Amino acid sequence: MGTAWDWDFAQDIVPRLLEGMFILVRATLAGILIAVVLGLFLALGRRSQQRWVSYPFAWFIEFVRSTPLLIQLFFLYYALPTMDIFGINIVMSSELTLILGLGVHYGCYASEAYRAGINSVDRGQWEAATSLNLKSVSKWRHVILPQAIPRSLPPLGNYFVGMFKDAPLGSAIAVPELLFQARAIGSATFRFVEPMTIAGILFLIVSIPAAMFVRRIERRVHYEA
Repeated sequence: MGTAWDWDFAQDIVPRLLEGMFILVRATLAGILIAVVLGLFLALGRRSQQRWVSYPFAWFIEFVRSTPLLIQLFFLYYALPTMDIFGINIVMSSELTLILGLGVHYGCYASEAYRAGINSVDRGQWEAATSLNLKSVSKWRHVILPQAIPRSLPPLGNYFVGMFKDAPLGSAIAVPELLFQARAIGSATFRFVEPMTIAGILFLIVSIPAAMFVRRIERRVHYEA
């Protein structure tokens, strides 16, 4: 068991780590899709004028935001299958659990970004839509959301990059992603330098371009001059 860098060993483990990276990216992208849709739904629900609608949405958002993602993953993977819900035991694969956990957790954060964007729309725009007698769907689709969503992009982009960095928590529920593979290789060979170093490099290769991509989207929608 040596501590010097072994290039042959590093080359041998790269394919396995790349496989783990693929699973990590796939879970993150699926989680983003859920978060984008769920976040908007939660934001609209929280803005409802009916308290019996807005209060449950607000409670759910604050509950999810106030509890650690790791605890939520443990609940979905270990506790939920033991619960009898209308005679059904909900059992999910570890990867599906990670996708759902990421999507719901960051969907609640995304909802606050959407809500801030919606609240930033000038009151005159709301009044103009009302004076034109636009239906509710048309008002949101053609007036409010086209202005609110671009203003929500900076925090949304940060959340989605953060989601990618939180996705390795899936290793705690046996998702065979990058960190899981690096730890498994280290435990089997008693060499952690190479797998952990390569894992860190792979994270940088994905996360830095992702952050740059988010900035580019912001500029394309003219959020920044």
